[in-house]
Parts: sequence; C-alpha cells; structure tokens
Amino acid sequence: MPVKRRQLRGFDLKQIYGFDGLLGVDEAGRGALAGPVVAGAVLVSREFLEGRWAVSRSGRVNDSKQLSAAERAELWAEFDGLARAGQIHATFGVASVAEVEALNILGATKLAMRRALETIYPPDAFERKQEPDLFSSDTERAAFRPTVSCRILIDGLPLRHFPYPHEGLVNGDARSLCIAMASIVAKVTRDRLMDELDRVHPGYGFAQHKGYGTEDHRGAVLKHGRCAAHRDSFLRKLFAQPRDLEGQLTFFGADAAPPESE
Repeated sequence: MPVKRRQLRGFDLKQIYGFDGLLGVDEAGRGALAGPVVAGAVLVSREFLEGRWAVSRSGRVNDSKQLSAAERAELWAEFDGLARAGQIHATFGVASVAEVEALNILGATKLAMRRALETIYPPDAFERKQEPDLFSSDTERAAFRPTVSCRILIDGLPLRHFPYPHEGLVNGDARSLCIAMASIVAKVTRDRLMDELDRVHPGYGFAQHKGYGTEDHRGAVLKHGRCAAHRDSFLRKLFAQPRDLEGQLTFFGADAAPPESE
C-alpha cells in the first residue's frame, strides 16, 4: 500500500533522528529517448520538518509523476522561496546527452547526482578523519574535522562506486518528503530544459512529451531522423522495429517499449 502524502513528513522526522540534516536525491529523464538526465537534491533540517511550512504545506508534496505540471510549478516556487530564506537547500545537477552516451544511463545518472550533491557538500566532507590522541597540540586538534552530520537518502537501490555515503530507498519519492521534493526539483528543471530543446529542434514535440517515447515522438523520429538531442543508444530498438510499406511501425515489442513519461 503506498504511503499517504501526509506521512512523508513523519517518515523524514524518523529518518533524521541522530543527524543534523536529511538530504533527499532523485532523478528525472532516465528513461527518455532524448535530452539530459537531471538529479535534484534537497537538504532539510529537523527545525524545518517541525516548522510552519512543513506542518501546514508539505501535505501537497508527492512523487513528481503524481502531480500536474501546474502543481509542480507552484511547489517549485515555494521551494525557491524556502531556499532563499535559508530554510532548505534545493539544487540540481545535469548530465548531458553526450555523457549519457559515453557513460551509459546509470553512469550519467550518478554523475548528475554527484553534481547536485557537490553544490551542498564536497564528498570528502563525509570522510572520517583520525582523531588526534590525548597528547596532540591545540593546533592539531583544531585541524580535526569530524564527519558531516547528514543522512543521504537516494530514491531506488543503493549506488555502487558512489563517492557519497548514502542509503537507497525504493519508491522513496512516495515515502520521503525530502526525496519527493528532490523529484519535483529534478522534474521541473528537466522539463524547462526540454522546452528549450523544443525551440532549438522544432518538429519533435519535446515541449509536449519531454523526450519520452510517446507514439508522436517515435513517429517524428522515424519521419525526420534523429537530432543532436537524441540518445543514439536509446533509439536502436526503435529503428530496428519492422515497418510496413509506408514506413509505419508494425510491431513495437514489450521489451522495447519506452517507459511512460515521468
């Protein structure tokens, strides 16, 4: 049974116990045929989770795929105001189409997440430094830097070979407030980037389908060919599908079907 929206805040209040901060991370665009992959990151404190906005307004936050574009835009504006007021830290990282092709989609997703996190904490902020012994000088003691008191939650399974200590949370965008907030940051950012790509590459409908494999998008690719915004590795199955005499797809197998738009 999915977690009710009003429980997202309660979940994070439990997760932040023993830490100064809770940092949620999520991505958008992983399954698209075109455009970058974008990661969002939102850092919250217990003070924020117990504050006025979280108590009265956070019930409207949900996994970005469950919200309308208007709802996401409204929440984005509120997040921006909270960040400007210093109540949260909300940011994003982007991995380009070229990086998706060079690193594969998992590698590019991790790169986007790392870029988002680096704007909040450098990776070495989480490294444990050896504490000086009792005979150390005051100068040596001052040089000691403890581990950052922050718990990182990433939507999905834990990532291997990732520079930040973290915990994977399957369906985290429907369970954790800060992950759901990060999913909205990622989705709104990526949608705006796809709107820009629509102006650069007209005729594909990027502003409507945001690069996902809808029927209209697949038809436009077959008619016009790929553009610089497309991921070649994601188009191979599309071009491999049988067509009728008029060039229309006659079969699009379940294993090749693109995911639904996020």
